[in-house]
Amino acid sequence: MMKKMKAALVGLTLALSCGGAMAGDEVGGSAVEFLRMNLRYDGRPQASSIPREIVSFNGQHAPGTIIVNATERRLYFVLPEGKAIRYGVGVGRPGFEWAGAHAISNKREWPDWTPPSQMLKRRPDLPRHMSGGPENPLGARAMYLGSSLYRIHGSNEPDTIGQAVSSGCIRMTNDDVMDLYERARVGTRVLVMR
Repeated sequence: MMKKMKAALVGLTLALSCGGAMAGDEVGGSAVEFLRMNLRYDGRPQASSIPREIVSFNGQHAPGTIIVNATERRLYFVLPEGKAIRYGVGVGRPGFEWAGAHAISNKREWPDWTPPSQMLKRRPDLPRHMSGGPENPLGARAMYLGSSLYRIHGSNEPDTIGQAVSSGCIRMTNDDVMDLYERARVGTRVLVMR
């Protein structure tokens, strides 16, 4: 019970204090330098022990692409100049791993959750529908991946980040998913690798 109350308080605090600058803001200097300043020192504590940070990235992917490395349990948002923002994520548990390419087809703030029929067969105890909010397992934001059942979404269980515990969705802390949500657009290419 205490764990749920703590998660709800963290989610509510993050929802009320959400803010920050975007990569495209005009501030002088490179966009990467501006991001570096604002990612690490925005005044809010990270809810996960896996910090969001800018790293060197040598992939052949266009800026704006999202790469999920399920083995590493990290998500990369590709930036210009050979850099990427690296986030910690939770991924599918054994039997629910997957890999492939999709595009973000829809985005929602504080999304409602309706468990798919496949999940309800495994877990008939789940609610049939849950309105968006801090107790909702999709967290503060969700980005839907094509016509699949998968999403990149927040979590009301930040302690699961860095683990393989989901039914295939990519979980992030609410703070991190709000950051990614502002950067990624509908149509953004998402590659999930195992």
